[in-house]
Amino acid sequence: MPDLSWNTSLWGDNYGWEEAGEEWSVPWGGSEAQWYGSLFPRLHRLLPASSILEIAPGYGRWTRFLLPNCERYLGIDLNASCVEACRNRFSNASHARFESNDGLSLAAAPDASFDVVFSFDSLVHAEIDVLQAYVAEILRKLKPGGTAFIHHSNYAQSQLVEGQNDHSRAHSVSASAVADLVSVHGGQMVVQEVVTWIDAALLDCLTMFRRPAGQAEVPAPVHLSNPYFADEARLIAHFQAPYSAI
Repeated sequence: MPDLSWNTSLWGDNYGWEEAGEEWSVPWGGSEAQWYGSLFPRLHRLLPASSILEIAPGYGRWTRFLLPNCERYLGIDLNASCVEACRNRFSNASHARFESNDGLSLAAAPDASFDVVFSFDSLVHAEIDVLQAYVAEILRKLKPGGTAFIHHSNYAQSQLVEGQNDHSRAHSVSASAVADLVSVHGGQMVVQEVVTWIDAALLDCLTMFRRPAGQAEVPAPVHLSNPYFADEARLIAHFQAPYSAI
């Protein structure tokens, strides 16, 4: 099971970042197609935003799409090598800042300062103790009414069969466990979508939650079970990715 030392070791100096993370977007035909075909449709009501906090940006695969959608951006990563890479890659983005952390806290981010907190394809390797710390931190960093969108493991409730690739997902995490954390720390669930990852049935989860704002009436959260997420990726790769080359 991945832990902080595993994540620090693998994604730091021991990982070859020659493709800057683009290798993980191959099933979608590249990160541009994945962003506009899969992620942006799920995020479009949140963007543009005044301020965005990204957790674990890596080498900036999603950062390049977030930066044009905000006036102030902060990226926080466990690995100093990723922080340095992003500082170099986005050196011309005067509204962006990149900082490192201990893999549990978001101390570099001011409290109640962000409209959106985003993390995709990183926290899937975080066990429940790490997510417990992060959910509390995220809700503290969001402005009242601000929204978080995080991608995490659903291994504990997945339909993985014995011997099937678990894609190094955190074994202790499930959709319901994360929803419970959001509730315990005073957040409001918005949407939770359990998805199939590549070839692994319902292995992952996309969770959107909000920091409450006043006494406004809160709609009931939406719960989705999506066994077609991998099919979506294939369609994007075949019919949307070619437009990224124009």
